[in-house]
Amino acid sequence: MTMRFPTTFKPLMLAALVATASLVAHADSARPAPAYQAPVPLLWKVSDADNAVYLLGSFHLLKPSDYPLSNDVAAAFADAESLVFEIPPEEMASPELGTKMAQAALRRDGTALNSELPPETIALLDAWTARNAAPLQKMGLSPQVLQMLEPWFVGLSISIVEMTKQGLDPALGLDAHFGAQAASAGKPTSGLETGTEQIAFLDGMTKEEELQFLAEALSESQDARQETEKMHRAWRAGDAASLWNDMAVDMKKQYPRLYQRINVARNDAWLPKLQKRLTDPGKDDTLVVVGALHLLGTDGVVEKLRAKGYRVERVCSACRASK
Repeated sequence: MTMRFPTTFKPLMLAALVATASLVAHADSARPAPAYQAPVPLLWKVSDADNAVYLLGSFHLLKPSDYPLSNDVAAAFADAESLVFEIPPEEMASPELGTKMAQAALRRDGTALNSELPPETIALLDAWTARNAAPLQKMGLSPQVLQMLEPWFVGLSISIVEMTKQGLDPALGLDAHFGAQAASAGKPTSGLETGTEQIAFLDGMTKEEELQFLAEALSESQDARQETEKMHRAWRAGDAASLWNDMAVDMKKQYPRLYQRINVARNDAWLPKLQKRLTDPGKDDTLVVVGALHLLGTDGVVEKLRAKGYRVERVCSACRASK
């Protein structure tokens, strides 16, 4: 599979900050189209005496209407000599990564998926697969294949199908966008972790978490459009508080161990790598593009770096203009 999978959700599915455009068709064709407004970026500049690290909160799937980005983001990219992502772009584009995820998702005990699902989840899954036969076929996931997979992967696939049905495109996510921009500009790129490590975070769910995740993916598929539109509006508005309250608080409550593992522990592991880019005299300015949840709240990288004594400022011309 070549699809870019989110790394965090709400709780698991939506904390990835996937987005959908909120376009409204007006009956009055004589009315002029509203002027385009670029998304307000979730962008921070962290600096010491001689180096700077820009932290940009990403959506991993976007629409064409989310571009172009703001001048603030363009300036940060221009100032940065290198870019850092969760996973190196060349690994993310590698077919081997999808193969590794598929291998991790395979059931190895000879049982079928339904053997561990309660009857109500089986009924929901059967109904959902019947409604979504075409997109599942494009992903190579027939009902028979789904029975060979672990619940976490099936739940993730359901979320991806629902989001792509709304026109969300992983090729347009901020990660993919800046990976291409860096390649075009000849700027070096790297990753804070490997794809194998990211897969391990998902495959490391407890069985209870997996079953809960799958059940919620099925139940929330009914109002996925409303949820993603809500997240998209908050992201486009640069509303860090709403994103934190709507995603992280829910996730911490429902999946405390998983939240600790895929958000807090990863943030802590990234911190010394980001500090090294600030303290090493040979390092240039860097643009870091990661899932927005990793930057927000008291557990986020932004506040963790502020606590280390670095100078931290939100880069947001639109925020200043609105005051």
